[in-house]
Amino acid sequence: MEQHYKLHRLRELADNDQDFIIALAETFLEEVPADAKILKEAVENVNFLQSYQTAHKMKPTIDVFELGVLDKLIEIQDWGKFEMADKNVSSQLADVLAAIENASNEIKSDFNL
Repeated sequence: MEQHYKLHRLRELADNDQDFIIALAETFLEEVPADAKILKEAVENVNFLQSYQTAHKMKPTIDVFELGVLDKLIEIQDWGKFEMADKNVSSQLADVLAAIENASNEIKSDFNL
């Protein structure tokens, strides 16, 4: 439990309300993998605006679940925001996608979802 994500900040926010934590875990599983797919396609297609918007949307959730890749997600967000055509963010994207997949699998297992 909590190898690829952390819940201590979430527990503080939820005041240890387990039902609320489960609801947030369910929301994570519904939204973050779908957003990750959009982000992957946006980066691969050099869609700066979509990359920026999607990374920006994902930041709070990645941060509160502490996936350990917030800095890399911000790099992708900035790549899109500032249209850094000369910068390659594929390694950052790979790290973010791997962290999301690992956390999603672990959350499913830990919460029986």
